[in-house]
Amino acid sequence: MKAAIALLLCLFSATSMALETGERLAPWTLLDQHDQAYTLDDQLQVLLVARSMDAAKLVDAALQGKPKGYLEQRHTMFLADISRMPSIIGKLFAIPKMRDYNYRVLLDRDARIAPRYPADNASVLWLDLRQGQLQGQRSFTDATELAQALEAAGR
Repeated sequence: MKAAIALLLCLFSATSMALETGERLAPWTLLDQHDQAYTLDDQLQVLLVARSMDAAKLVDAALQGKPKGYLEQRHTMFLADISRMPSIIGKLFAIPKMRDYNYRVLLDRDARIAPRYPADNASVLWLDLRQGQLQGQRSFTDATELAQALEAAGR
């Protein structure tokens, strides 16, 4: 009986963590791949969240050939959860490679931020924001569809 109650409480707390439309995102600050700080502000309109390497590759594919500043022009930021990456791999290989990207990657090294935004590991979570409040969310598993959505966000 105690196990059933504990399981029920865990399930309840997991569902209560989901973001609701109209909810204000809690403020946070992360460093990008160039060790430059970014603090969530009311100007941000789209937050892309990748919780896995596959999802991050999807974002990279969608941004291929796009000019530097493409995301910023759309008031968009890309947050990558790299907490499961061994730190030595990150320091020696992954982060130096990210420095060559022509877009900014906010690095959640300790899984402090990305878990606030529940998403499937295989997809990119798109959070639509206005004045820091969630207006809607969707997921992308196709780079072409993500690229089209980003183009539409720039209009």
